[in-house]
Amino acid sequence: MAKSTAWRWRGHASAYLFLLPWLAGFFGLTLGPALASLYLSFTNYDLMEPPGWVGLANYVRILTADAKVADSVRVTFLYVVLSVPFKLGFALAIALVLNRGIRGLPLYRALFYLPSLLGASVAVAVLWRKVFAGDGLVNQFLAWFGIEGASWVSDPDYALYTLVLLSVWQFGSPMIIFLAGLRQVPGELYEAASLDGASALQRFRNITIPILTPVIFFNVVVQTIEAFKAFTPAFIVSGGTGGPINATLFYTLYLYQEAFGYLRMGYAAALAWLLVVVIAAVTALSFLTSKFWVHYED
Repeated sequence: MAKSTAWRWRGHASAYLFLLPWLAGFFGLTLGPALASLYLSFTNYDLMEPPGWVGLANYVRILTADAKVADSVRVTFLYVVLSVPFKLGFALAIALVLNRGIRGLPLYRALFYLPSLLGASVAVAVLWRKVFAGDGLVNQFLAWFGIEGASWVSDPDYALYTLVLLSVWQFGSPMIIFLAGLRQVPGELYEAASLDGASALQRFRNITIPILTPVIFFNVVVQTIEAFKAFTPAFIVSGGTGGPINATLFYTLYLYQEAFGYLRMGYAAALAWLLVVVIAAVTALSFLTSKFWVHYED
């Protein structure tokens, strides 16, 4: 009995030894800094002096006295509301086309996925700024038809929509997931519906969409979280200012300005934790409402 217990403990020790690098990374690089930032959110800290406890003052200022917070929240929610549906709608449309079994499917799949593989990189954002500049490729194309285009990234009426378009352009990741989901739809269901006289639209509405709802739900949750966290495109396109006239002032960009522009680290930590709370609340709401429209096999 004692020997079996010793072997069991030795097996556990081996398992924890293999887990040690991950545990060190989790506690040292994730949980530890997160708890430290939570503490700093209740302090006045500028990297120069030791943190001074201020209690809920940072949170009160965020919710009641900072006008730029309201601007950044408005811009961020507008970006989320526009980019997520358009991105997922476009990804689903392309997935439906690719699911028809066209020739060269692996090549098209790789090409469509490439923008997502690049991610929200600095290079892509710089390219996007050049494309939509006053003398960019978009306006050069419009000039062929005698149309004088605006300076899209410098006009507060259009700047945010260029970032929405950038998000939609990076549709490859949800497209691949939609394509995998479409491959799981039983073909006999379409055949039976066709025999009953159902049109293509009716088959899409009554067969494809209900079976695809778990995949849609997954993509909605993931893309919504990513949209709330968007930072690099707004930073590069606006030059880090959130301009013009705060039209691209994402919440994450304002957080960055407070932390590294004005060295208000305590205030920035409070902004970050409020973002965590908002994302968690939106995600929880998505899960609560999913029971009304997400259909699983059981």
